[in-house]
Amino acid sequence: MDGLTADEIIVLLGLEPHPEGGHFRETYRDPAGVAPFRGGERAASTAIYFLLRAGEVSRWHTVDAAEVWHHYAGAPLELGIAPPDGAATRTILGKNLAAGERPQGVVPAGHWQQARSLGTFSLVGCTVAPGFEFSSFVMAPEGFEPGSESPSGAA
Repeated sequence: MDGLTADEIIVLLGLEPHPEGGHFRETYRDPAGVAPFRGGERAASTAIYFLLRAGEVSRWHTVDAAEVWHHYAGAPLELGIAPPDGAATRTILGKNLAAGERPQGVVPAGHWQQARSLGTFSLVGCTVAPGFEFSSFVMAPEGFEPGSESPSGAA
């Protein structure tokens, strides 16, 4: 992906705007009904491409399943993770292992998460298990910071 711009990657991968910020496209969804989960059934896992350009932020949000972030290309990505009633920690996803960057980051189910690119763009993938459902997605209100009172409806 050397030499490609964020806008070119968005077109080539068919990415669409995401409600939390950035652009995404679902690339994989296990057949529905594979995994029993909280009294129902849903896909065992899902995967997406996710791209943040410079200045774009993935707003604080939470889902009811574990999410693994994978760095693919571009600048390192700062991933903030916070337990439901705790302060955030920061992980830098990227390729420079000697500088402390890591190619993966894990967000436990029900934890708050936020991300931002540390350069012109960051292309990552996110894998959610059991599979992501927008009905389990809770976006924090503007100005929310982890460790403060949790918004109502938080997972």
